[in-house]
Amino acid sequence: MARTALVTGGTRGLGLAISTALGAAGFRVAAVYHHDTQAAQALAAEHGIAVFQWDVGDADACARGVAAVQAQLGPLDVLVNNAGITQDAMFHKMRADQWQAVLQTNLGSMFNMTRPVIEGMRERRYGRIVNISSVNGRKGQAGQTNYAAAKAGILGFTKALALENAARNITVNAIAPGYCDTAMAAGVRPDVLQAIVAGIPVGRLGTPTDVARMVVFLADDAAGFITGATFDVNGGQYLA
Repeated sequence: MARTALVTGGTRGLGLAISTALGAAGFRVAAVYHHDTQAAQALAAEHGIAVFQWDVGDADACARGVAAVQAQLGPLDVLVNNAGITQDAMFHKMRADQWQAVLQTNLGSMFNMTRPVIEGMRERRYGRIVNISSVNGRKGQAGQTNYAAAKAGILGFTKALALENAARNITVNAIAPGYCDTAMAAGVRPDVLQAIVAGIPVGRLGTPTDVARMVVFLADDAAGFITGATFDVNGGQYLA
């Protein structure tokens, strides 16, 4: 029987690749989005993946959304916490709203999305939770104190939640992607992007598929002895 997976930020960029890769691997997939209805409709039409709209920074919206997904697709076996935003600024110029928005979406969503599914996973004694962090949560990045703080916080959340739920056959792991060829990278100034690529030993940006393959592996039954780990998918840019 096919397992059911939910992917936040699941209709564009890394999330799009993750949603389609899980679908190709035989999972029933729910892709959650916030703003881009056109991308969501394209995903549903092209791949037959169910799409749902809500703000992962809103705890009540997440509880209602998870209930709607489970009513339509069945109990959730896999949760991929992928949604994230950037609002970059040097810290001495960062506004409070920039700090709060990034922390609420990128880190607050870990609670908002995981809390409504964890009890069901514990009762069924099965679950796979994959949290998408970042290379900049591992090493830091100038102009991204808010983003780096949130993505580093995901790593601590992952380890603690893994310890709490290991005995219930629920694994919790993190992936820290490096710079990937997505719309987010396309917004970086060309000279800055060129410098970033020069610092990646494999000599290129990552692809969304590079990350999606790791998610599919961690979501599989065969990954049951791996929990509390962080996987660096960054082309050698940062070696922990």
